[in-house]
Amino acid sequence: MSGLLNIVVITAAVAWVFVRQFSARRVASEGKKWLLIPVVLTVLAVRQPGLLDPGHREASAVLLGVEILIGLACGVGWAWTTRIWTDADGAVWSKGGWAAAGVWLCGMVLRIGLMGTAAAVGVHQGGGATMLSVAAMLLTRAGVTTWRAQALRQTYRVPVAG
Repeated sequence: MSGLLNIVVITAAVAWVFVRQFSARRVASEGKKWLLIPVVLTVLAVRQPGLLDPGHREASAVLLGVEILIGLACGVGWAWTTRIWTDADGAVWSKGGWAAAGVWLCGMVLRIGLMGTAAAVGVHQGGGATMLSVAAMLLTRAGVTTWRAQALRQTYRVPVAG
């Protein structure tokens, strides 16, 4: 996949998810629909040649690992800064706010810093590394949010009319 297409795919996925976080959304109780975007991003990233810089394999692997860890940490932070509540019928809802946006901003700053570090040591990082990091972030956020929603469902009691 070309560099321009990488940028378009990453930007579209991130923009779509980022904008959706500011609207209240019902947390699905069943299904694995939340896996779709992370799986697509992972497949696209792994299929690309040059995920690791052939001239600096070890350093490139370390930087890739750090980028994925940043994605995982941002996903956890995003999930824990997302408001989760139940409505009168017991349905679980979620909505991100400015704290969640701050987690995104911190993640971007960390990724840019990592790219700068890679450039300073002469390691080439392609779009695949960013795709894997974003996939890790989205997967972690969805998993933790789903886990939190399930815990909230278990504590929800249907009010008894008296």
